[in-house]
Amino acid sequence: MQRLPGLDLLRAIAVVWVMLFHSFLVGGLGPDFKWLERYGWMGVDIFFVLSGFLIGRQVLTPLAHGKTLSFADFYARRAYRILPAFVVVLAIYVFFPALREAEGLAPWWQFATFTLNLVVDYTHLPAFSHAWSLCVEEHFYLLFPTLALLLMRRPSAKVFIAVCVATVLAGIALRTGAWLHFDALDPPRNWFVEDIYYPTWNRLDGLLAGVVLAVIAVFRPSMWERALARGNAFAMLGVVGMAVAFWLFRQRSGLLGNSIGWPVLSASIACLVVAGASGRSVIGRWAVPGAGWIAAVSYSLYLSHKLVFHAVDTHFGEWLHGRGLVAFVVYAVATLLAAALLHYAVERPFLALRARRRARAVPGALPSAA
Repeated sequence: MQRLPGLDLLRAIAVVWVMLFHSFLVGGLGPDFKWLERYGWMGVDIFFVLSGFLIGRQVLTPLAHGKTLSFADFYARRAYRILPAFVVVLAIYVFFPALREAEGLAPWWQFATFTLNLVVDYTHLPAFSHAWSLCVEEHFYLLFPTLALLLMRRPSAKVFIAVCVATVLAGIALRTGAWLHFDALDPPRNWFVEDIYYPTWNRLDGLLAGVVLAVIAVFRPSMWERALARGNAFAMLGVVGMAVAFWLFRQRSGLLGNSIGWPVLSASIACLVVAGASGRSVIGRWAVPGAGWIAAVSYSLYLSHKLVFHAVDTHFGEWLHGRGLVAFVVYAVATLLAAALLHYAVERPFLALRARRRARAVPGALPSAA
């Protein structure tokens, strides 16, 4: 699948938005950026929808054409993409405690097995906790190909719709039940993060929304083309839906947002992804300068930005405090430089190695943009 400027823009917005949210670690960037920081955690959900869409198409396309899905090839491609930079950053967290943004770090095996989001003690071990979303992604990579293969044995639109509806309703029920239970007990720990926000089974809405788009694109191409032709209408739907999601999550840990807010947010982002994939929409028609590069290094940005925040805050934090725009520029430049180093020194060489190995294994194969 070729790179689409609209999807690159969404990916760039997502990672910048997440970093703005995490600026609370250094006291925030001042009142001028509070409105941007507040909902920055939603950037993770943009990544989830994009991942569901792109990986969904990668898995479903060969199945739709009657070909065999190579699990070895799929997992090898994911490993080359995910593990090298992750291992480098994890090693920094483990062996250089002074560089961490917080004192407590979960045992290394929780990161290595991608179980951090299921067993995390966020109150006492918050360092590198943003790896929780990578754990969700890894669980998706692990389970989705098998589920897709099972559903394709006897393809049925009704069964697929039933699975989607059941997944959404189960998520609403699980989050609502957890909220009512823990809010009443009020235990001395961060139950919202540990029992609602992080666990994979509560965060399937975004991935599911992306997979639904992939299913339409692969199995109903005429419907997908009609949707792309109405890219601006989907962009408007997405913006309106995001406004509704902002209202539902006006209290981030409240019951309303954490019951029905996630499917609303995910559906809204899915509309924006349709607009981003459309060459006729305002966000998909033109490439925004710099967005493609930020999208390319977004994984390195995601992994390393808290380390950089801590380093800048340690050396320049007192001087930057209260200097909104100046602080934003300094932190942004530092994080981009560190991400570029990680991307070009680690990510790119392993992606090139992946492409060479795949070309030898599958003559004529081209690297996937996904």
